[in-house]
This record gives sequence, C-alpha cells and structure tokens, in this order.
Amino acid sequence: MNQEILSYLKELAANNNRPWFQENKPRYEVLHQAFIDEVQQLINRIALFDPEIAGLEAKSCLFRIYRDIRFSPDKTPYKRHFSAYIARGGRSSEWGGYYFHLEPGNCHLAGGIWCPSPKLLKRLRQDIYDHIDEFASIIENPDFKATYPTLEGETLKRMPVGFPTDFPYGEVLRHKDFCVSTTLPDEFFFAEDWVEQTAKLLEKLLPFNRFLNYTLEEYYGLI
Repeated sequence: MNQEILSYLKELAANNNRPWFQENKPRYEVLHQAFIDEVQQLINRIALFDPEIAGLEAKSCLFRIYRDIRFSPDKTPYKRHFSAYIARGGRSSEWGGYYFHLEPGNCHLAGGIWCPSPKLLKRLRQDIYDHIDEFASIIENPDFKATYPTLEGETLKRMPVGFPTDFPYGEVLRHKDFCVSTTLPDEFFFAEDWVEQTAKLLEKLLPFNRFLNYTLEEYYGLI
C-alpha cells in the first residue's frame, strides 16, 4: 500500500489545490485509512521493545494532511507527506518518541525531542552535561551512529549560559533540539516485511529516547 500512498502524494504535490483534492477525496480516504492501519502495526511492534508505547491508538499519533498557512508565504493547502509521531501522549507530546514520515524522495525515520520549551531545554542540557559520558556512549555507539549519524536541528552560535566554554561536547549543548533521523529510499517501504525492518531501525532509538525521557520524568516529578 505504501507504493500507492507515495504515488498519490506525488500527484498531490503536482496538484496542490482544493479542487484536485476534493475530486480525489475518496482515494485519499482509502489511503489515509491504510496509513492509520500501518501506524497501528508499527505501534504494536514498537511496544514489544518499548512498553511505554503500548496501548497508543494510531489516530492520536497521526498529523493532519492540512497545512497551517496563516503565517506562511507558501499558501498550498496540503502537506506532501503522511506522518506520525509515536510517543507517550501522541503527536503533540513533549516526550521522546518515534517519527515516521512517508514522502516521495524524502522518506525518513526520526526520534528524540524536537522544539522543547525553554525550561525543558535548559533541564535537558543540564542532564546531558551532568551525564555526558552516558549520553556520548549512546550517540557515538557505532550501530546507532551508522543509522543516526548526528544530532539535528537548530544550534546556538555560542555556548549556552551557565556551561563552561571549554566543555568537550560543547556542540551538543548548543543544540536547541535533541533529535536524530535517517533517510531511506522509497522502495524500503514497499517490501513485505517493511514494518519489521522499520521497527528494527526504530529500536536503535530506545536508549536515546530513554535518556531524554528520564529527564522529563524528573522534570514533571514522576520519579
């Protein structure tokens, strides 16, 4: 079904307007439901290695196809991808989790925490600083690094206030996000066992997410 989803999304990118979308709405609804079912399969598989995901419903993890164009110079009304964020609390969660993105020529998986609040970001930086050996052992693990080579997102030009400028992992603390990703060919998701193979790649994120989520548990007084 992913081949059909990506074919539809390619057509949508070339016809990103309401008349085309409405004309093809029945097709969208079939593919959207198929994607919901796929995400539920992923959730159930991820829960085997990350019990915190158990019981999540796919619908709570899916992002809408409709773009928020209020403050964007790009007024095309629809996203060119299907995506889901599988984490405690669903798509709007602050918790570290597993991101699944289908887009022609830009299919990828990701994990970690994206755009934390300023207070949470400060806490994450402090915990990484206090436990840098543990954090570095996770992101520099050869198996992890082969799939998720580097931290992504915005960074500060200077060291954040309160941390020594000569800290060996200063580039880590300058990050505003603690997220990693891997891009995969479209064909990866056409295989019969793509759910299993995707889950294996996502399982590599478990130590990374657990480290970040431990900080959140302390931050919210859950431990």
